[in-house]
Amino acid sequence: MSLPESLARSIDVVTPDLIEVRRDLHAYPELSWHEERTTDVVATWMDKLGISYERFEGTGLMAEVGPDEGPIVALRADLDALPVVETSQDPWRSTVPGASHSCGHDVHVSALVGAGVALAAAHADQKLPHRVRLIFQPAEEVMPGGALRLLAAGALKGVSRIFALHCDPSLDVGQVGLREGPITGASDHIAVHLSGRGGHTSRPHLTEDLTYALGSLLTQLPAVLSRRFDPRAGASMVWGSVKSGNAANVIPSSGELTGTLRMLDAAAWHQAEHLVRGLISDIIEPFGVSADVIYTRGVPPVVNAFGATEILRRAVTETIGASGVASTAQSLGGEDFAWYVEAVPGAMGRLGTRTPDGPTYDLHQGNLRVDERAIAVGAKVLAAAAVS
Repeated sequence: MSLPESLARSIDVVTPDLIEVRRDLHAYPELSWHEERTTDVVATWMDKLGISYERFEGTGLMAEVGPDEGPIVALRADLDALPVVETSQDPWRSTVPGASHSCGHDVHVSALVGAGVALAAAHADQKLPHRVRLIFQPAEEVMPGGALRLLAAGALKGVSRIFALHCDPSLDVGQVGLREGPITGASDHIAVHLSGRGGHTSRPHLTEDLTYALGSLLTQLPAVLSRRFDPRAGASMVWGSVKSGNAANVIPSSGELTGTLRMLDAAAWHQAEHLVRGLISDIIEPFGVSADVIYTRGVPPVVNAFGATEILRRAVTETIGASGVASTAQSLGGEDFAWYVEAVPGAMGRLGTRTPDGPTYDLHQGNLRVDERAIAVGAKVLAAAAVS
């Protein structure tokens, strides 16, 4: 029996336990930088498996299994939930008001715990060829994200390659979407606070009509950006919130817009902040209002290295079968796994979570449901990628 097959069998034995881990985490979601209980659950499993680990300051931990010599391969999962109200009626639905695992991070954590189970068993049998680092990262859902803090803490010290999976509810369970090169987009957060002289709506000429200025910025910034970026950059500026005023006959003195700017191209991403700030200034200049712009650079695209992508492909084929490999397109979703693969070669795959012939859900929605067979699939692929 090959090592990947042996790892897969170890995971089959504990799959019911991994499903219980996922359901427990799902019932008690924790938002970014507050994943204390989630970290405790992972630590308990590492203790149970005899895997040494180090907790990061705050939340998250890094565990290692395998011989001391040779290269280190890293596997990463993210811990945090989203401030989204869950609408499913599963018995294990969120018990935390206003929070849910609506991006599938509970699946990611459970799968990495499962990979740890298999790798620990292989090491006990002296079959693990090199050291494997398990990175349980906090705060993927906020910008600039927990990856940067973990990198500064040495999460990739000595690491030669890194792998991760992300739930994809558009793929059937048993499939893993792979793509060489960029697989996600760059994502930044923009908040614009406008201030100016308000007044009565009967005398707009005596004000700076802030609401009108806000509306102009709302429509013109996305429009102008579409002509200033190279179309091949795939830039998309979308506002998520607009706030201004409380009465129909009052021109307010302040207002705010917040949104995201996403793009497919890393080179364009490096130019984006300078361009956006200049355009905001130009658009509001005729109105005489002032703008306080908070531009938060988020993440560059995740760029899958060729060799690492081929290792993931082999891992899927060896543990799930060749039919488990699916091609996937680049998305505009942001992922701070990008920072890891800027530092070392690596790859992220998309883990299918849709029940065949079942409904297609979407990430970041309160009704997200996953086919829990995906947990074992993810665990097997991660474990096999670590030893390829």
